[in-house]
Amino acid sequence: MNRTIAILASVAAAAVPALACTNFIAGKLATTDGSVLITYAADSHTLYGDLSHTPAAVHKDGAMRKVVEWDTGKTLGEIPQPRQTYNVVGNMNEYQVAIGETTWGGREELADTTGNSIIDYGSLIQIALERSKSAPEAIDVMTSLVAEYGYASEGESFTIADKNEVWVMDMIGKGAEKGAVWIAVRIPDDAICAHANEPRIRQVDLKDKKNVRYSKDMIEFARSRGYFSGKDSDFSFADAYCVHDAATRRSCDARAWAYMRKFAPGFDKYYSWISGESDEAMPLYVVPKKKVSLEDMMTCMRDHYEGTPLDMTQDVGAGPFHVPYRWRPMEYEVDGKKYCMERATATQQTGWSFVAQCRSWLPDPVGGLFWFGTDDTNTCVYMPLYCSLTEVPMQFTVGDLYNFDMNSNFWMNNWVANQAYARYDQMIPDIRKVQNSLEDKYRSSRAESDAALAALAEAGFDGQLTTVVNEQAAAIAKEATDSYRSLAEYLLVKFMDGNVKKQNDDGSFKRNAYGLPASPEWPGYDKKYYENIVKESGEHFLIK
Repeated sequence: MNRTIAILASVAAAAVPALACTNFIAGKLATTDGSVLITYAADSHTLYGDLSHTPAAVHKDGAMRKVVEWDTGKTLGEIPQPRQTYNVVGNMNEYQVAIGETTWGGREELADTTGNSIIDYGSLIQIALERSKSAPEAIDVMTSLVAEYGYASEGESFTIADKNEVWVMDMIGKGAEKGAVWIAVRIPDDAICAHANEPRIRQVDLKDKKNVRYSKDMIEFARSRGYFSGKDSDFSFADAYCVHDAATRRSCDARAWAYMRKFAPGFDKYYSWISGESDEAMPLYVVPKKKVSLEDMMTCMRDHYEGTPLDMTQDVGAGPFHVPYRWRPMEYEVDGKKYCMERATATQQTGWSFVAQCRSWLPDPVGGLFWFGTDDTNTCVYMPLYCSLTEVPMQFTVGDLYNFDMNSNFWMNNWVANQAYARYDQMIPDIRKVQNSLEDKYRSSRAESDAALAALAEAGFDGQLTTVVNEQAAAIAKEATDSYRSLAEYLLVKFMDGNVKKQNDDGSFKRNAYGLPASPEWPGYDKKYYENIVKESGEHFLIK
């Protein structure tokens, strides 16, 4: 369903339960092309992969906006509309402002108990996008909203970016008191950063007004609640307002660590933090040894800790087909001891994700690219949508979580992914061929598209620009969805019944001399699997 303003007022299509999301960040001097890049995976077992759109509007005096809680669909209240609101596509607006989030909960007693707060974290994002032309302005909007109307959610980290800069803001409520305490830090232009369901802002220079902003009572409130008693200069928002244990470090901070270590090799030392062997917390950001590309960001969103001690393709849970997925629950108990499943960036329950590319050298309608993908980040296709989009492609509006639709991008991606979850190492090469082909095409064609659209923008042909943007999006969404429908059918045929059908050099399936299907290959299982059978069963299966 298309989450227009009317639908936002009646459903929770964008619900994102707590402890479920990942954000990666790269400043404009840390990227290969000079763009600001941020990512977001909206992970939830009940979230459908549709695309939201709120058109720009001029509002009459006295107009009100409903505030609907993203997680439940409950109407929390109403707030006055400003005179002008902006076009918003997903989590990006027409001025290239993009916002992501991850929920960390924090101290339970700080959840709102007033019953009067009406601004939840999801509405905070949407309203800020409707009203902001820059990241600093978005911070102003968000913090003034919770101050005036109260904050109705748990502890949250926000990534707030525009075409020139990117900020991370940690926020949590005040229990029985109205509003929230918060801190925002500007990530240096030459740095990368990440957060994944853990607050990451610790000691910072509170006198650096250019790069650090915070609520006036941030430290005072912590002192009054007994969360902090040291010098102001030693204050750590993350440690005052959230308790970090070994389980959350491994399931949450590990995702941030896995991203940053790829570009800053020295960051490997913080494995001891995420493994619970050291209390030396990893820093909020790091200057990478090599610059980050758009393709890199997409690849990082597909991470399962490959090449690290947490590699999900290699532990016993991967099984004979090296599957990097673990079904919930994430913790289990054996002989009175608690154990965990790894929680990587790429996960099966993602509803939708994005890579936002903000580019200062292009006109805003062209500079903002919202690379949108549905379902699992590992197997989805990231499709480029310009921030000036005004018509959501049909493939992002049909179906829902209870209604399978062959024209739905979300359902076709799920069809592909869920086949691969059973026999991952056999199927993923075929998936990568289609995925890479589409994404390579979309990335390589952007320069020509950007130039043509920029020319229209500079000539003042706004209507024609919008038409082209909408037509491009419709064609891309259809191509990607149709390609994955064909891919899903192909995987079903090729890998039916545990076999692998033989193929000719041109990809067609082999037949014998009489036109019948050739005998398939029987790949069986890996050696380790057979060894484990013998180890567990002894001579039970021995042929005597």
